[in-house]
Amino acid sequence: MEEQHEVLTLIEEITRNDGSKYYEIGNMVQNGRAELAAERGYIKEVRILQLNIPHSRNVIKYEHFINTHYKMQDESMDHWEEWKRTPEADAVVKEILKENHIG
Repeated sequence: MEEQHEVLTLIEEITRNDGSKYYEIGNMVQNGRAELAAERGYIKEVRILQLNIPHSRNVIKYEHFINTHYKMQDESMDHWEEWKRTPEADAVVKEILKENHIG
């Protein structure tokens, strides 16, 4: 897969249809896709918790992970693609949440 160039700028909380929640580092395009997924019933809800997060070393690392492993869904999506993380990527997200006083 060709590497994407998404810049991650926000933290959101996504509620799956089973009621469980997770945090994701995304951007306005990805958030718009999540809103569309919620409207279509693929997820229950998405809430932006923090906008314009600092572009820290951890955010840059996670951007690289997302950009090399995932492609932003387009409006024709027929499901919600949750970005599954490696243990390393999960640790980076935990650091981003800590840097932004969330979680």
